Amino acid sequence: MTFKSRDAIRLSDGRELIYFNESDDSHRSSYPDTRELPPPPPASQLRYDPLVDEWVAVAAHRQTRTFLPPTDACPLCPSTPAFASEIPAPDYDVVVFENQFPSFSDRIKPDEITSLTDLVPVRPGVGRCEVVCFTSDHNSAFGSLSPARVRTVLDALADRTSAMSDIPGVAQVFPFENRGVEIGVTLHHPHGQIYAYPTVPPRTRQMMDAALRYRARTGGDLYTDVLAAERKAAVRIVAENEHWTAYVPAAARWPYEVQIAPHRKVADIPALSDAERDAFGPIYLDILRRFDALFGKPMPYISAWHQAVVGEGRDLGYLHLQLFSIRRAADKLKYLAGSESAMGAFVNDVVPEKAAETLRAL
Repeated sequence: MTFKSRDAIRLSDGRELIYFNESDDSHRSSYPDTRELPPPPPASQLRYDPLVDEWVAVAAHRQTRTFLPPTDACPLCPSTPAFASEIPAPDYDVVVFENQFPSFSDRIKPDEITSLTDLVPVRPGVGRCEVVCFTSDHNSAFGSLSPARVRTVLDALADRTSAMSDIPGVAQVFPFENRGVEIGVTLHHPHGQIYAYPTVPPRTRQMMDAALRYRARTGGDLYTDVLAAERKAAVRIVAENEHWTAYVPAAARWPYEVQIAPHRKVADIPALSDAERDAFGPIYLDILRRFDALFGKPMPYISAWHQAVVGEGRDLGYLHLQLFSIRRAADKLKYLAGSESAMGAFVNDVVPEKAAETLRAL
């Protein structure tokens, strides 16, 4: 771990907040939350869709979450004498706290499953949602961080992945970042989130099913072999170092999509070695800066860590980061319209080999 200390406090409504400090002399935990907050909202509800064998979360309280506040009222900035934010301290390095408007919560216990109809069972949305602030600088971005700060963020994600994986009922831990109003962010401050899902999400289940079929057919590990094939072909490689390779998937769904994978198969972020963690920052920052250079302006993107599930099927997972943007040209976005939204059938506007070539050339 690179952070020097880890200080946990409770906010005025009982939610947990953790400072990951890069210096030994920090006293951030001595600052109390001076706000008077209502108790955390009721948990979400999971409803089963029998037509596609998926669970859908219904979280009506999220309708009231903070939406694009002015800079001087940003809840992710350090607190000031004029404004008490979610972070009581006057500064911080990296901080993680329970989301005030969570999609899932571990403050409830699983109840017996009820139902709306004979085919639609309903269960509580047990899990956990946390916010990760990468820097106290409101006007910064992840791509502007130092490699040392990226390492601190990665160590914080490892800490939280381990802790959230131990919550009863959690099926998978998913760290991610949404960047840009085009993506749908409601806060401009550089931050990400971590979801602890109570069920295995559809995308993960599809990847696990594919990996299981591949193993039964060949005896091999699917992602290991896909990565090896991409490294051998080289045509879609954007960047690489001793421990990581960044490449455009051959069947990329998004106009600009890059996966960054460690050369050694590991299940999740906590399983990364010190050398692998140190090597991640430089290659990830390189790719983020290439994304911003594509059209000469900040690129909207989603950055998603795919980790192994907590329980059965964990051996099928291969940690990797998926980075993609909905921007397909300087003045055009890829909207998920009829084919993508209604049928889940993607049509990509950019040839993956051309996307890789363009990113390499920047």
